[in-house]
Amino acid sequence: MVTTSGDWSNPRPNLLDIPAQFSSNLLGHFREHLAKCSEGMAKGKNYSETAGVSGQDERLKWGFGSTSKRNFADSHESELMNIFGQAATRLPFARISVAAPNVRANVDATEVEKQFQASSEDWAGQSGNAENVLGHHLIETADKTRREFRFRGMGDDSVLQTIHLKDTRQPLERAVDSFYSRFFPLGYPNSVSEGYLVYSQYRAVQHFASAVLSVLSTQSLLFAAGLRPTPAQATIVSWVLKDGMQHIGKLICSSMGARMDSEPKRWRIFADVMYDVGAGLEVISPLCPQHFLTVAGLANMAKGMALVSARATRLPVYSSFAREGNLSDLYAKGEAISTLSNVFGLGVGIQLASTVCATIQGKLLIAPVLSAIHLYSVAQEMRAAPINTLNGQRTAMLVADFLKTGEVSKPVDLRYRERLILPVGLQQESGNVRVGASLLKTVSKPSVLSELKKSFGNERFLLNFSDQRTDLVLHQSATGEDAVRGWLLAAYACQLAHKTDQRSDGHGDDSHGFGLKKAAALRDAYEKTEQSLPALLEGLRENGWHTHLFLEGSGYRAVW
Repeated sequence: MVTTSGDWSNPRPNLLDIPAQFSSNLLGHFREHLAKCSEGMAKGKNYSETAGVSGQDERLKWGFGSTSKRNFADSHESELMNIFGQAATRLPFARISVAAPNVRANVDATEVEKQFQASSEDWAGQSGNAENVLGHHLIETADKTRREFRFRGMGDDSVLQTIHLKDTRQPLERAVDSFYSRFFPLGYPNSVSEGYLVYSQYRAVQHFASAVLSVLSTQSLLFAAGLRPTPAQATIVSWVLKDGMQHIGKLICSSMGARMDSEPKRWRIFADVMYDVGAGLEVISPLCPQHFLTVAGLANMAKGMALVSARATRLPVYSSFAREGNLSDLYAKGEAISTLSNVFGLGVGIQLASTVCATIQGKLLIAPVLSAIHLYSVAQEMRAAPINTLNGQRTAMLVADFLKTGEVSKPVDLRYRERLILPVGLQQESGNVRVGASLLKTVSKPSVLSELKKSFGNERFLLNFSDQRTDLVLHQSATGEDAVRGWLLAAYACQLAHKTDQRSDGHGDDSHGFGLKKAAALRDAYEKTEQSLPALLEGLRENGWHTHLFLEGSGYRAVW
């Protein structure tokens, strides 16, 4: 996208994220572009061009003389994309800007040079040289190092010169930039999906509340055991008390991995609920000291279940934010946020344990508040995550939206509509489809199975229509596209059966015999499916959905 802007009166570079290690290919293209633009620069034309670099969303900006001319900028749109769309995307990241100071009669070239705060001037072309002012400046920033790259000359005779710059940023600006570089992925916000900031904010609050609660619960455990520890001792001893029954909790949850793949956000919330259950048992343990071992064991078992669930669902959630293959960077920065929040939380917990929560009454008052903050934060954190894998709930919403609007929803469109706590029911708009049921429960007798196999031929799914729902049975080798095809077919069959019902008796009644009407509408439903399925699948792929697999959780698949 190329746009024009007015006078660029401030020659100070505006730092923007683009690749900063220049290959000879990129330098050659840049020199060629400068040569082509030399005529326009000599005439004092002024425009600001912004070119999106393909695959990375970075931008470059140029500034020239005094008057804006849109037609001059528009004529270079395809050229700019060709220059920076390929050579730049293969290069590492750093913060860089491209800028040229304005050229006016009343601007002293020496003053223009001072804007860049050069630490030395040991390069050719001093401030009095007009060509020096007309040349383009590229400012590269990597951590605390800033360098200026300047092109002198035009065409094949242009020379790239380098000079180190002083860091003229204000302390607050440096602190903010340092914070972002340490706690947010490289290239943020362009390198992550929508919702990552909300996710990170609530993740910090969640870990803070969890850390405070852990100090209070551990101190209560030690009181129940007959000890009188200081708050600092409670933090240390917590490492000893985490074993034992915790391993049993880990084993219980380790067998539910497939369900966690299908519903990572639901199971992440489950993990924090179990953690708070464990912390709550530890808080009330002084009230029943005679049952200390039992209460402490159950608390650690709950925390063991929480630990496995949280770790198993972490990567699917992070993967939903990774737009540029930067999963490791996302994971590292997410753990940095968690660690920082935990450190602050432990400090606040120690203070509370020494004051307000020094008694069991104080803990019983504060612990529910911390738990509420903790669970609310993790719920909002999970709602912000745009999971892009197909499961029963998300596929039902996708098909329903497609039938209603003709458009394919994006992962970010569904994130706040997913049910994360309450059970997921059937959706009438998408055909009341139930996926993953056992074949023994779906098919009542062998003759029905034989008839279904004959009806669906070489499909990698079977649809068994009943009055209240449609059971979708997936073949062992079925992909996400097969599941979407079967779901769309079932939805069209249900839609056509409703129309038949309305024509026959004036109202849509899902009473006895409606399943037979859906089966009778199968041929027409197939025709509608063949017409609209390509657009649906193409839209899913374009919007970032993973159509190569379908995650049914604990559901069954069959081989026939």
